[in-house]
Amino acid sequence: MVYNWGSIRIARTLLRETFTATEQGGNRSLSLAGQESMPPLTRAQLVGAHDNINALQGQSPTPVTFTDKPERNGYYTVSSCASTLVEYRNDMVTADWTVALDRLGSVGEVDLNSRLTGVVRLNDFSLTGERWHAPPIGHFGYYTGATNPGTMTRTGADGAMTVYRNIPAGAVPRWGCDPINYLTGRVRATDTTTPAAPIELEGTERAVPATAWALSNGLVNISPSASASFDVQAYTGGAWHSKLWNVSVAGSGSSITSWDSASLLRNDPEQVILRLSKGQSPGRATLDLSLRRGSRFVEGYLQIGTSATLAAYRASLETNTSAAASGYVTATGNDADGNRFAAGSARTFTAHTNGGVVKSSATAMDFWIGVAAGGGSAVAGDTALDLRNQYVGAVPEATYCVRR
Repeated sequence: MVYNWGSIRIARTLLRETFTATEQGGNRSLSLAGQESMPPLTRAQLVGAHDNINALQGQSPTPVTFTDKPERNGYYTVSSCASTLVEYRNDMVTADWTVALDRLGSVGEVDLNSRLTGVVRLNDFSLTGERWHAPPIGHFGYYTGATNPGTMTRTGADGAMTVYRNIPAGAVPRWGCDPINYLTGRVRATDTTTPAAPIELEGTERAVPATAWALSNGLVNISPSASASFDVQAYTGGAWHSKLWNVSVAGSGSSITSWDSASLLRNDPEQVILRLSKGQSPGRATLDLSLRRGSRFVEGYLQIGTSATLAAYRASLETNTSAAASGYVTATGNDADGNRFAAGSARTFTAHTNGGVVKSSATAMDFWIGVAAGGGSAVAGDTALDLRNQYVGAVPEATYCVRR
């Protein structure tokens, strides 16, 4: 008998849906079990599913959706997870998995709370920044109390996303979202060892290949480059557009073009932080790359143990205009795609000739790299100045479920 299996999606991980979903009253727990195998999966896909199951995080709301049991769709917390990897050499590989979940509620029962905590980024330019927030594509009923924020739309590879601007101070936005839509527009960290079939990584307890990774939120994509420190791509006009960037802890004479290790510090739909390291013989340099849902820029924090000249700059000269005294630089004219790069830092810096940020005699440097989509005709919210304000005003976000 051939079964037409459905699928279960637990957070980022897609699994074969089996017949049984065991529920228990009280805290309304849900126990799931199944098996993934090679074939039909490739070995990389099978091992990726095994690792993802064991890396499921318990502190955030986890969207769970079913093909054949949609009545069970909802938000849950993961109370336990396990997977047993069995390899029959030169024959097949299996992963027998179990996941225990505690139900938080369905789309009709719960709101999502985005706690935007903390103060604006410490800066040397007396800037108050702009508090902004981007929930998933497909959310509804966004509520910030007596004062409504402004809105804009950014269209990326996942579709049109609403970005809320000038969030009232102290507000904790509440919004609804069907679990099916919760991951649309999310930030992704992927293993790109097999470029044609990248594996999205779950949680932070995952190995990340130092030379084969990517971060993306549908608007910005960052990946390693063979000829620069990394490639920052912007999605505009229905396509991805690439620009190569270098980082250096030795001025612009010696950029870092390969990394010794990579690890995930945070891996949530609203934000992913990837840490890269490079040996310096002696010592090491570390670079933290952070990408937020709905953002037009990637954030970086470069560190080294001993004082040096730190830099983040375009790999090739692009005529630029320096507003370093105000915290940013940007291309002077539109590129062939109708955009202008933008970059900056919250702390005092010198503009790089190619376009970028340089900080002398320092052990750490923050920076951001993005795109003013539309260049000289960028809409409000997408200009280089707006991106600078959004970088300064970005605050940590944590998401919780609350009963309506």
